[in-house]
Formats: sequence, structure tokens, C-alpha cells
Amino acid sequence: MNSNREPIGVIGTGYVGLVTAAGFAELGNEVYCIDIDEAKIEGLKQGRIPIWEPGLEELVARHRDRLHFSTDLADALEHARLLFVAVGTPPTYSGDADLSAVHAVVDAMPASDAHALVMKSTVPVGTGETIKRVFAEQEKGFRYVSCPEFLKEGSAISDFLKPDRVVVGDDGDWAGDAVVELYAPLEAPLVRTDIRSAEMVKLASNAFLATKISFINEIANVCEETGADVVEVAKGMGLDARIGPRFLQAGIGFGGSCFPKDVTALKQLAGNSGYHFQLLNSVIEVNELQKRRVLAKLERHLGTLVGKEIGLLGLAFKPNTDDMREASSLVLSARLQGVGASVRAYDPVAEEEARKLIPRGVDFKSSAAEVAEGADALVLVTEWPEFGELDLAELAATMRGNLLVDGRNFLAPERVREAGLVYEGIGRAAGRAVSYLSEV
Repeated sequence: MNSNREPIGVIGTGYVGLVTAAGFAELGNEVYCIDIDEAKIEGLKQGRIPIWEPGLEELVARHRDRLHFSTDLADALEHARLLFVAVGTPPTYSGDADLSAVHAVVDAMPASDAHALVMKSTVPVGTGETIKRVFAEQEKGFRYVSCPEFLKEGSAISDFLKPDRVVVGDDGDWAGDAVVELYAPLEAPLVRTDIRSAEMVKLASNAFLATKISFINEIANVCEETGADVVEVAKGMGLDARIGPRFLQAGIGFGGSCFPKDVTALKQLAGNSGYHFQLLNSVIEVNELQKRRVLAKLERHLGTLVGKEIGLLGLAFKPNTDDMREASSLVLSARLQGVGASVRAYDPVAEEEARKLIPRGVDFKSSAAEVAEGADALVLVTEWPEFGELDLAELAATMRGNLLVDGRNFLAPERVREAGLVYEGIGRAAGRAVSYLSEV
């Protein structure tokens, strides 16, 4: 770690901001973290981390002398010339990104030729040019750099310290040079380009990965009709270097803070520009329908779901995070209750966040065993590692029914059947074992 590295500011202490701050602290930077949420800042000063991300709490604790938390923007401006912007840009009702927090940051900046905004938040293509125009009109002199983040929840610390690539979009001035220098110790492939192209890299990357997921889910649905096994199909596809194995795991749809938002944002961006992005419309539609196919599987085995007790194993949109944004469990629990089923659920980490978003009436349990007791069926929604270690025979013995719907193709079908349960996967052929699991 280099003590000669320059101090930086990070505006926004949410998921991206806090991971970015902790990552740069690990590299030796003094980091001044700014947020308007006084309670959050006070908690961070006391060592309380507002999100659940493996390794983050330990990293923040290790570098608490380098991490400075404040609600006053002046604290960052005084010490740092590079201000990383990591505020939320959620979708609006129209599907466009809500840039109100970004514009609030821009408006709060003083006139200065010695500072630069470095945009980490995911923004529509053209946002950087708009901000530069505002700076010029207000004669603020601020420089601007686009440096999109590629952090995956559940592995964000590793993603920061060992990135696939670093993308820097700038005007070829000192600010871009300084950002490149900040990331130099990571020795990652560098894409230094114009601002618009950098903005597009993030949206296009996530849209392509989402397309890959929807594609393999469509293949899974065809496999169910033809008797093929999507796990074997994905294995055969993924060994082709042109395709690759990742994001080829069929399931009940993608969620989270990035894929749904970024796919919709790119579709909207294209529409606003006069181009109809037909492929992304299908990607979104397939993903929504995939979440609802679970009900058809349940009804095929149980008949009417009125009065049935359905247990959900996992609620977060993926394992190793407490993020519930666009989680499949939200749609599934609402639809189940809508058709008259009773829903009970367990998640090892995400219950607190789930209670804020999940429909009323869901019975939260403290273990998978409690979910199984008296249930007519279980649905594995999130592939938490602990679910792979369950004693399925013990669960089966306490259930009223015997159906397990594996929404992530996480469990070996023969192991489920040996426990006395009926196995129903996504695109799985009867009697075949899991021989391949792609990374997601």
C-alpha cells in the first residue's frame, strides 16, 4: 500500500460508494466519504455498515483511520481534487433514470479549476455532456470523467481489487490522467475512451448479460417441452469459447439493482433517440414471465393453490447479499397470495430488507426447517450455500406435501428424490443429475 497516493472524495455511501471507498483505502488512499443521510454517516463513524456484503465490514474496520465520514461536502473539497459520485439513479415511472441526486451533486459544486467529478453512478449516455454544459454555463471550471463501476453484489471487494477492466471516459485532460493513475496498481486492462462511449459500456454490458440469462431461460422452457436437460445443454454451449460458461444458468429470472434497471434504461435511451430496441423488449418480457412459471409448476402438481402452504427458501435476488431490489421472490410471493396460497419464507440474511418490500401476510421463519414444517411444497428461490447442506429427508418428514421446486437448478435431482421428495427444476430432464453449474 502506497502512503503517497492522493486523497479522494466519494459522494454517496450506498453500495457502490462504500465499496469504492473501502477499496481505495485498501490501496492506500485517504478517502473522504460524504452523504446527506446523517444517521447513516453517524452509523459509519461508529463502524455500522448499512449493507451486507462479504468482507466489507472487515475492510472498513481495517482502514477506519483512512476513511473519513461527513455530511459536509466541504470536507471532501478541501482534501481531494477527485470527487467520485456514487449516488442512486433509480428508474422513474417512465423507465428513464432519475438523475435528481446526480444533479443535486452538480449544483452543490463550487467554482473550481482544480477539481473533477468522476461519475460512478450508472447514467444514460449523454449525461456527462449535459453536466459539462452546466459547469460551463455556471463558469465552475470543474472537469468531468466517466468511470463506470462493474461490481457484483456478493463479490464486490474482489471485483474492485481484481477488475476485469477499468473504463475511463474523459476529454484527455489531467482529470482522466489522475483517474488512470489511481487504478494503475490494479494492473487491469484499461479502456480509455470518450465520455459517451464509457457511459454506453456499462449499459451495454449489463444488457448483454441479461440477454444471456433470458436466452438460457427460453432454452430451458423448450427443454421442458422436448425432454432435453438445460444443465447439459448449458455445459455443451459454455465450452464454446465464443459463448463461455457464465450467465448460462437457467432459473426463475434475474433481479437486483443493475440488470432490470440498466436493461430498461438502455431500452428507454434507444426509444428516446428514435430507435426501437426490439431485442431488449423480449429480454424484459421473458424475465417477467419466467418468474411466473413457478406457479404453473406448483399447480401442475398440487392442483388449486387455494389454502396451500408454500414455503420459499431464500428471498434475496442472489446469494451473498441482502439486496431485495427486483428479486424474484417479490413477484412470486405476491402471485402466490393472489391465487389464495399461504406463504412462509426464510432467508439467512435478507429478512430485514424483505420485510420492507414483500407483500403483507408472508410468514417469516427463522430456518429452512421451520419453513418446511407443514408445507405442501417448497420453492428454492435463492441458492444460498446453506440450502445445499440441508438434510432433505428431515425436511420431507415434516412436510404435509412432498414437492420441491428448485428455482435455480441448485440441488441434485436424485438427492432430492432419494429424500422422498418430488423434484421439479427449470428445464431439467427427469432423472438426470447436476453435472455442471455455471458461475453467475
